Amino acid sequence: MAQLITGVSRTFDEFLLLPNLTRSDCSPATVDLRTPLVRHTTAETPPIELHSPVTSAVMQAVSTPGLAIALARNGGLSFLHHNQPIADQVSAVRQVKAAETDTDDPAPTTRRDGTGGPDGERFPKRLVDVDGRLRVGAGINTHDYRERVPALLQAGADVLCLDSSDGYSDWQAEALTWVKKNYPEIPTGGGNVVDAEAFSFLAEAGADFVKVGVGGGSICITRDQKGIGRGQASAVWDVAAARDAFRERTGAHVPICSDGGLVHDHHLALALAMGADFVMMGRYFARFDQAAGAKLATHEGFVKEYWGEGSNRARNWQRYGQGGRELVFEEGVDGFVPYAGDLAEGLALTLAKLRSTMVSCGSTTLAEFRSNARLTLVSERSFQEGHANVPLREGTAAL
Repeated sequence: MAQLITGVSRTFDEFLLLPNLTRSDCSPATVDLRTPLVRHTTAETPPIELHSPVTSAVMQAVSTPGLAIALARNGGLSFLHHNQPIADQVSAVRQVKAAETDTDDPAPTTRRDGTGGPDGERFPKRLVDVDGRLRVGAGINTHDYRERVPALLQAGADVLCLDSSDGYSDWQAEALTWVKKNYPEIPTGGGNVVDAEAFSFLAEAGADFVKVGVGGGSICITRDQKGIGRGQASAVWDVAAARDAFRERTGAHVPICSDGGLVHDHHLALALAMGADFVMMGRYFARFDQAAGAKLATHEGFVKEYWGEGSNRARNWQRYGQGGRELVFEEGVDGFVPYAGDLAEGLALTLAKLRSTMVSCGSTTLAEFRSNARLTLVSERSFQEGHANVPLREGTAAL
């Protein structure tokens, strides 16, 4: 007989944050959005910290070299997709790592801490390595990692991420074990998972961060096709508790990444309040100029193409084209998202909202936010109450 997990599978839309006391020292200008990207002990400084708690998805439609450059310049990190020949992914990594010298100044004076120089002045929150080069991540799979990983390291990749819609598997543990044995210097994340048991499995196997979320992406139809998944809020909450228990038991903090289920800007705040160290977004970044999808005109405005890695369009040979497996059904779809212009402008607005939310919750750091946040469940009636209920003026539009 199947085991029934008690409790309702909940989404971010079912929660609101309650305001806490806003102290006199708490303002958007004092909010610090730095957060650990990879495993570290509680006694040490994280080897890599994000300056903005956002990463872009391991997807063809999202993480181009151009988007990786733009996001790193604004404090986040992209994971360049691996559904391509190794040489092509290596070339993409090298484009990002070389971007720092692509300035108007033929001899930029960037210091090793990443400050100074033309780019350092224009992008003070940029995420750089010890040599002042933009940081970039790369996706890998459980098939050709023995050839792909060393090539990506040689190209300068800062962090790797095993990409799978379901990471609770022997194959992912074997890949993590191999990378940790042969290339212990490269941080490598695992996932995706939705519960404590799966988190512990990957953390014990050596994962340097764990992605949380199955079936919650806007382009994903895994739950429709396979009946597998969990509401993103419940998944993050459960895995965050497991992360904290693992830290208490071992002294190692293994960050978790909320991947999927983020429909509105305020969902970012909810994911972080519920325990995520950072988030990964696909649809959000697919809207910007720097993403891969074509920009198309419609009678309602411009849109960008967007497609899932489990869709027929992606033709993801690394998931379905090896070992006799073929794509007999899709776990993603092909669609469009509203065009949103330049990444820097859009992300600045989203992060401004996050800072404002944190201030209302009496927090100036993400650790404080996770510790002090108070949440309440939302009824259908109170959900409707929270939306504008007057006619909009002509010429305005709801988001």
